[in-house]
Amino acid sequence: MKYLPIDSNLFIKNRKKLAQNMAPKSLAIFNSNDIMPTNADGTMPFRQNNDIFYLSGVDQEESILVIFPDAPNPKFKEVLFLKETNEEIAIWEGEKLDKKRATESSGITSVFWLQDFEKTLKSFIYEAETICLNDNEHLRQGNEVETRDVRFRKWCKEQYPNHKYGRIAPIMHYLRSIKEPEEIALMQEACNITGKAVERVLKFIKPGVMEYEIEAELMHEFLRNRSRGFAYTPIIASGFNACVLHYIENNQECKAGDVILMDIGAEYGNYASDLTRSIPVSGKFTERQKEVYSAVLSVMKDASKLLKPGVLLADYHVKVGELMTIQLLKLGLITQEEVNNQNPDWPAYKKYFMHGTSHYIGLDVHDVGSWYKPIEAGMVFTIEPGIYIREENLGIRLENDYLITENGFVDLMAHIPLEIEEIEAAMQS
Repeated sequence: MKYLPIDSNLFIKNRKKLAQNMAPKSLAIFNSNDIMPTNADGTMPFRQNNDIFYLSGVDQEESILVIFPDAPNPKFKEVLFLKETNEEIAIWEGEKLDKKRATESSGITSVFWLQDFEKTLKSFIYEAETICLNDNEHLRQGNEVETRDVRFRKWCKEQYPNHKYGRIAPIMHYLRSIKEPEEIALMQEACNITGKAVERVLKFIKPGVMEYEIEAELMHEFLRNRSRGFAYTPIIASGFNACVLHYIENNQECKAGDVILMDIGAEYGNYASDLTRSIPVSGKFTERQKEVYSAVLSVMKDASKLLKPGVLLADYHVKVGELMTIQLLKLGLITQEEVNNQNPDWPAYKKYFMHGTSHYIGLDVHDVGSWYKPIEAGMVFTIEPGIYIREENLGIRLENDYLITENGFVDLMAHIPLEIEEIEAAMQS
């Protein structure tokens, strides 16, 4: 890993919170992600399962974590299983965690090798009444491959058919949605690295530059600051490309007079950042571009005042839609008649602003958390309004990451140029 070591106290606290929320005599099992193949003997870069990382800090494949708060034997309350390392593995694959280092990084004292998993689990699993298995219960998930968790679920139910089975994801979603100070620090570092990359490309962008060259400049800055890279596939969209919401080809020339929409973010310590800026290729916005940019920025600033403890996300998005409606009326993009006759399920503003304004962010860029419970302090959200005018080849979106506090919010990206004057000045410096 490129990131600096994370204090094990974070993972100790996270496991304690999980134990406090588990039903009596229940046991939870978490698996690492697979290393996915490409072709021949190639593999994709490994990315750890967020739940096992959240609870242990273990960032390697073939790992299993068992949490059993009511285990009669104290050594089985928290058990970590790792792929056994040796000299040959170290030569071919690099150093893996040994038991001592695993305890130091996770705070877990009961560490076994993976080949001992079945017999060790059998020695205490019959003391549990419910086995809670993990799964990717996310609104946007669409698995087309059989994950390690899916395979394990089949195996476990075959081996222990008489146990009750439960879900651990609802508890994990709530716990992960409220960030500990150590997590905020990791997210702030991801945002700081993103800011450095934005400063770099603001000096680099000019007519004739290719979108992929901007992507390369961003990646350079990410890597040199201990980030693994982009937290998600980057969008570098110039001109009409900015009106394609999930444009990721990044292969076109940036032309004079156009605006580039950059939706990018560095990852640090497995935590994501998510930023969007809209940049004039020529270094100066036209009057029309300023007009639309100012409208989006106005919605962004007003939305930040609405996102606070006690608010339901569904209600928040309705209010943001009303803010956007006001701005689109001012721009002459929609009429009052269209607003008066709009379909409540697809309001008039959706013609130019089709997506949501905010989502949870954390270990996932679209992080887990409830959309039906009130917002709480400690949660982190994006705010990302946009206006996409296809007939004008103009798409403007702005996005920062916000920590919700009891008294308002902290903009984790407040240091990154956002105002029109700041953007233009940075491009001229």
